[in-house]
Amino acid sequence: MEKPLDKLFDKFLQGQAIFRDRNALRPTYVPDDLPYRDGQMNRIGAILGPALRGAPPSNILCYGKTGTGKTVVARYVLDLLVKKAKQSRVSHPLTAYVNCRIVGTNYRVLRQLCEDIDAKMPDGSEVPFTGLPTDEIRSIFKRKLDSDSNIMVVVLDEVDSLVRRDVSQGNDILYGLTRMNGELDNSRISIIGISNDLKFKEMLDPRVLSTLGEEEVIFAPYNAVELKGILQQRVNIAFNKSAIGEEGVINLVGALAAQEHGDARRALDLLRTAGELAERNGDDKVTQEHVREAQKIIERDTITEAVKTLPLQSKAVLFSVYALTSKGQRDIYTGECYNVYSVIAESLALDTLTQRRISDLIAELDMLGLINTTVISKGRYGRTKKIRLAVSKQQIGAILDEDVRLSKIAEEVL
Repeated sequence: MEKPLDKLFDKFLQGQAIFRDRNALRPTYVPDDLPYRDGQMNRIGAILGPALRGAPPSNILCYGKTGTGKTVVARYVLDLLVKKAKQSRVSHPLTAYVNCRIVGTNYRVLRQLCEDIDAKMPDGSEVPFTGLPTDEIRSIFKRKLDSDSNIMVVVLDEVDSLVRRDVSQGNDILYGLTRMNGELDNSRISIIGISNDLKFKEMLDPRVLSTLGEEEVIFAPYNAVELKGILQQRVNIAFNKSAIGEEGVINLVGALAAQEHGDARRALDLLRTAGELAERNGDDKVTQEHVREAQKIIERDTITEAVKTLPLQSKAVLFSVYALTSKGQRDIYTGECYNVYSVIAESLALDTLTQRRISDLIAELDMLGLINTTVISKGRYGRTKKIRLAVSKQQIGAILDEDVRLSKIAEEVL
């Protein structure tokens, strides 16, 4: 007797393949040609060029909204730099890539760097994921790097998340890396910081800012025409011929992404998800209907991921807005939000932050698109913020309920 899964797998085997190389639609993919970013590539290339002569490049900060090509340009230029060094038979620079949203502590950053240059413990074993003093793992990294004359370029992607998660610790990590050159005899380190937050520098310690921000490269959002060009390039790589059912598919994906401030990453995710929907349905072509369905899936998943990865303090603030909304309040002001947050923080045994710090967290939630805020002037009594949930109350509630700690105190607040 044929099982239901057999039929499902047969559909994939018998149907026409939609994708030729779906990896071309993922954010980590680096194409052979990067359109519309020649200015930024030339600027970063000019800054990194001295590494070919054994001289340490200046540190670089790359700014721009999500999906403007910062990461892919940095990796593209570094790949070409290493290839050129090998072709010219000169000592090529060491490179490391750290996603700071995932690797968010001083220890884990240093361990990632140890892994990238194959630094080992004194007994030859791998550096453990946890358990060593930070100074010891730092010494292991420096000893390995300084064992030869090296130039190392470290890419810190989403570097703002280090500081946003913990201002003091984030500044310590960056200060330690930017000042490490003074502790090395033979080698030098250069940093490429990539940030989605244009106000990132305001959070930095002046000592860090003076060394990390030596050079700045700005990435403007893509316009609709540029997004269409990027999509067409990736379609030719990712999809089999005739898999895109109509020209309107690319136009629709580009238009939807242009509404999101020129986010190429979102455009590629949208196109990939639409292709996967067509594949699962056994369809031969990707249509506009697949694109619109993919948009609903991505929006739902994006909100879920954004809420689940919030620090607990930010979750407590969002939960306070959700609680007040659930009680029927349409307009919520900062003071009311802070009062409910204080109850939640006490129940969770969290340090109760100041109202000024909560105002900063509210601004971050606004930037993530989870709430909407409007500044209201009260004349001589100062200003306050009017807050509303920007997404479905039911969706936020379902996600927050999955957090065991928050679900336990829901009855006290709601």
